[in-house]
Amino acid sequence: MLRYYLNRLLVGAAMLVALSLLVFILLRLAPGDPIDAYINPNVAMSQEEMAAVRSRLGLDQPLPVQYAAWLASAARGDLGFSLQRNGDTVLGLIGERIGPTLLLMGAGLAIAIVIGIATGILGAVRRNSPTDVGLSIAAFFGISSPAFLTALVGLYVFSVLLRWAPSGGMLTPGAPFSVADLLRHLILPALLLSIGHAALIMRYMRASLLEVLNQDYVRTARAKGVKEFWVIVKHALRNALLPVVTLIGSTIGIAVGGAIFLESVFNWPGMGLLLVNAVSTRDYPVIMGATLVVGACVILVNILTDVAYAAVDPRIKVA
Repeated sequence: MLRYYLNRLLVGAAMLVALSLLVFILLRLAPGDPIDAYINPNVAMSQEEMAAVRSRLGLDQPLPVQYAAWLASAARGDLGFSLQRNGDTVLGLIGERIGPTLLLMGAGLAIAIVIGIATGILGAVRRNSPTDVGLSIAAFFGISSPAFLTALVGLYVFSVLLRWAPSGGMLTPGAPFSVADLLRHLILPALLLSIGHAALIMRYMRASLLEVLNQDYVRTARAKGVKEFWVIVKHALRNALLPVVTLIGSTIGIAVGGAIFLESVFNWPGMGLLLVNAVSTRDYPVIMGATLVVGACVILVNILTDVAYAAVDPRIKVA
């Protein structure tokens, strides 16, 4: 088992290097000269001065040399400095922003898991009933709605029209910190982030539980007189959760994309907003560093999902 997990870590590291290489190449293929992001457009510079800046930053080196130098620095924990934030370190900016993103994604996924599993069980137990049909229709719209549309509609309805929640930010400006104020700002973006994931989990949970309920051991438990509630909870649910655990792990990457839209719409001070601002200002070190950290988190979650298999179903043996 230890060998399997070491192999997974090696594969994850290789995927992370491939991701960083892909982002590096895409940034270099983007229109414009990278040196433009490093100079002040209001200050006239001669060709000799620009060449000196290019040499100091290593931009006069071949692309493989540039990438190797950046990767070596990243391996030491040095992700460089922001070009647009008065020389702040990229690692420092990420440290400031990753907490709010984890809070938003954690709250959204927790809501999605609870609602998705509960509605999936309800749909499977009441198969083809009006409740099941209604939940399936709601899940269809939840899966079909893109994140940016959900965010904009939710903001307009609940913040502008109904005024049930703040329209943006993580805390009320000028007000002292309080958990209640944080929750007021968190609940709407977290709920909107959970919609698509809850719908997807509900569909998988329903299909998986329906398959398990038709197994022989479940029919045997019913024939012995076990109450239906305990048949589902003790015999069917644990086995039905395995594909759902797989799905939850794989949706982390999708949640990152949704968080980028939500953080932009709600001005949530997280990694998504940091990436959007970095792209708009061509802050290359921040783009590279933030992408690397987000990719590492997604890969780590997928590895932890593999570890969770054995906890959900002890019949699984890892070679």
